[in-house]
Amino acid sequence: MLKRLLFICTVCLPLSVWAQQSDTVSERVELLPYGDMECWTTRVIKESALLGGATKEVYHIGPTQTIEGAEPWVRESSDSPWGGSSVWANPMGIDKVSVTVFPEEREPGNKCARLEVRKETCKVLGMVNITVVATGSVFLGSVREPVKNAKNPQGKLDQGIPFTKRPKALQLDYKLELADQLVKATGMRSSEIEGKDNAEICLYLIQRWEDEDGNVYARRIGTGYCKFSESVPEWQNGFRIPIYYGDISEEPFFRPEMMLELPDGPRYTTNSKGKNVPIQVVGWGDADAEPTHLMLRISSGDRGAFIGAVGTCFWIDNVSLVY
Repeated sequence: MLKRLLFICTVCLPLSVWAQQSDTVSERVELLPYGDMECWTTRVIKESALLGGATKEVYHIGPTQTIEGAEPWVRESSDSPWGGSSVWANPMGIDKVSVTVFPEEREPGNKCARLEVRKETCKVLGMVNITVVATGSVFLGSVREPVKNAKNPQGKLDQGIPFTKRPKALQLDYKLELADQLVKATGMRSSEIEGKDNAEICLYLIQRWEDEDGNVYARRIGTGYCKFSESVPEWQNGFRIPIYYGDISEEPFFRPEMMLELPDGPRYTTNSKGKNVPIQVVGWGDADAEPTHLMLRISSGDRGAFIGAVGTCFWIDNVSLVY
């Protein structure tokens, strides 16, 4: 009931200043599928005996169900558009899971998602073998499981969902607890390093097409981005990130994270031949063009693979689009 009341209230909010309209206009707020974080799929996976044989639970935003055993999470098997950083890995036939996304009760009967930066340690026969930093994130798309190695992390994701609407903003509730110390852990070595980690949200509306050879190209139609660099201990309800259309590279609000060539490399998708290929962004699209796909990633860190402020937690709820 509380979540319904919050949702109704956000619909009645006035437009923000960035909308650049002086008159009050009608708007609607649409939850993304499963964006209220009330329903979760739980996978129960037993790790290999070589690693101790522990049974662990892996959580996905999606229909309420429990799946037993080490089987790939196939997004197409449910009506949920969400993927996440909690995955099943099977390098050299050894089952291992990494869990960085969790359901959590925001209030009794009201769930949210907790995205956490964690240090994952893999022990072989009781001895420490491999330690990595894993950043909790959720995104529209899926992970190609089982993960076999740590090479090219972006290449293991299938990012984006079909989408043709033109929202003016992303809206969500959030709170954030940022840890102070950056840690780099890439396997056999772990160390504290200088710098700062930030939570971030990236949204891209793209116009995508494929050539006869299976190469996938795109133009950027819409861009939304927000970096969160300070802890926010109380829930911020109805927080909005504006979506800007067309070429924004000369706008005063433009920042490097909005560039066409993203700092952590291209995003990937599955082409019509079933192959995972990079999405080659060839330029900005027209401001009034219709997109074909929506890409959205919400992350508890922005430092890339194997680096993060261990202990950071980013809570999110009611992920919606505003029209």
